[in-house]
Amino acid sequence: MKICMTLLTDTIFGNGESIPGAEDIAVLTDEEGFPYYKGTTFKGVFREELIRYFEFTGCDEIEIREKVSELLGNSGDNDEADGKLTFSDLVISDGVKKPIIKELGNKSMYVTDVFTNVRIFTQINDKGVVERGSLRTARCVNKGVSFYGEIECLDNQKEMICDVLGLIKGIGTMRNRGFGSVSITEEEQ
Repeated sequence: MKICMTLLTDTIFGNGESIPGAEDIAVLTDEEGFPYYKGTTFKGVFREELIRYFEFTGCDEIEIREKVSELLGNSGDNDEADGKLTFSDLVISDGVKKPIIKELGNKSMYVTDVFTNVRIFTQINDKGVVERGSLRTARCVNKGVSFYGEIECLDNQKEMICDVLGLIKGIGTMRNRGFGSVSITEEEQ
């Protein structure tokens, strides 16, 4: 099943690296400079909401563990057995990528700048004053950008998957601080 994830707010796809003197949190990009969201990371977010979904439907803890394991395997497991869901990376569509590559060529830093911005943060102390040494920068993917991917599943799992996708409201770094609000929908085929 094909899905579309649209960013409703700026979102941080942290790549685990920083650029000294420039960014404390850099964004995850492919070799051409386009941001993307790893399928394995998305699987983890899906797992969290799948557990909530089963809690909402009245399953007990043992049932939840069994059902989640049956659908996703154990945490950190990339087993692609029958009936287990697999997730592709979520990427920008080729229809958007091709004209940008044609215009900018092989200049990945410029490509990244098309889809991202740098945010600056500070920590405020109890007196309402900026905390010394708290200046941080993070590169964010711009709101409004859409990413596309696939979830391999059985036909009888699609309805439940759509329900769980509807529960996912945020992704990425700082998703609990107003970043990373998303809308995820199934793509028409």
